[in-house]
Amino acid sequence: MNDLLPKVKISVSPNIFIKDPDTSDLGKKILSGSINLIDSLGIENFTFKKLGNEIGATETAIYRYFESKHKLLLYLTSWYWAWLEYKLVFGLSNIKNAEERLDRAIKIITERDTMEFKHPYMDIPKLTDVIISESSKTYLTADVDRENTEGVFEGYKQLVKRICDIILEINPQYPYPRMLVSTVIEGVHQQRFFAEHLPALTDQKQDDDKIPAFYIDLVKKTIKNFENEQ
Repeated sequence: MNDLLPKVKISVSPNIFIKDPDTSDLGKKILSGSINLIDSLGIENFTFKKLGNEIGATETAIYRYFESKHKLLLYLTSWYWAWLEYKLVFGLSNIKNAEERLDRAIKIITERDTMEFKHPYMDIPKLTDVIISESSKTYLTADVDRENTEGVFEGYKQLVKRICDIILEINPQYPYPRMLVSTVIEGVHQQRFFAEHLPALTDQKQDDDKIPAFYIDLVKKTIKNFENEQ
């Protein structure tokens, strides 16, 4: 997969950026530097001035790519969802059995990203930490409806749909696939955040990753219990 990464174009809605950062060296530095800074400072304390100092660029130059740090965060999260969908498609391509595909799909969206797959300029493990801490701030805003109309959340929706399709292949009568899948994705973020900051709220341990097994068990039992009730 590492050999394929430089050739893969991760698509992000053009409504998020002014100039596509993937098309220039400065744009790639903006993405790489912002991941590092948001991971260390949090989005509240992150500014384009601090980013400029970090990557050796002016605020004005950064504003040529993104009109605000909110739009930059939207780009990073949208890129991450598209990347996760790419991993999903790649990881399920040779699995015929739907139940096996569901197990693998849940594992892919719940396991920690490691340095096994290296991207040329996106630090995916650090980006994962940003997603855990900050991704809900992209849609818990007053502008969510307008941004949704503009298509900026399509990557997230597409990721959810792919896993919903597997659930419905196993049980076409299951009525809540989108609720189940989005609950898993958001729940993963909460459990990893709790493990680091509020450990009394989770059974997850930093040195023993229980999250993939928990959500595989939860999803499969949920679908099975619904079948038994019919």
